[in-house]
Amino acid sequence: MAENKRPLCRLTGRVVHGRGLGRKVDMPTANLLPDPGQTLPALGVYAARCRVDGETYLGVTNVGLRPTVDQDRAVTVETYVLGLSRDLYGRELELELWAFLRPTRKMASLAAVKAQVEADSRAVEALLGPVSREKGEERTGNPRIFP
Repeated sequence: MAENKRPLCRLTGRVVHGRGLGRKVDMPTANLLPDPGQTLPALGVYAARCRVDGETYLGVTNVGLRPTVDQDRAVTVETYVLGLSRDLYGRELELELWAFLRPTRKMASLAAVKAQVEADSRAVEALLGPVSREKGEERTGNPRIFP
């Protein structure tokens, strides 16, 4: 992605508790409660960069409904942060949405959602650059992409 391009949308807010369903399939998400007055983008799944505690990470963000797991009509902003599994509850998160990946759709199970998010994660790395790693680190190593 060219460095002079701008993100489609920037959101900031606090990470709040969700239902914890992603964690059950080893795919925890950071649920963003956007600061007041922010305009959400069109509903769907996005390639994202998120900044928390001074570190920037790649992510897959869903803005919208969660048709696979509930019938709630509330719009949520959830980000699967690539390679990051630590607790972010209560922390401030800056989220940049760089590319629309696909519309949200109902899937057969949480396992199917996880498989799709894994495919989306590969698309994010292809669009925004691979996750940088220290020499010799495993793929699940350091998820930071920028200092």
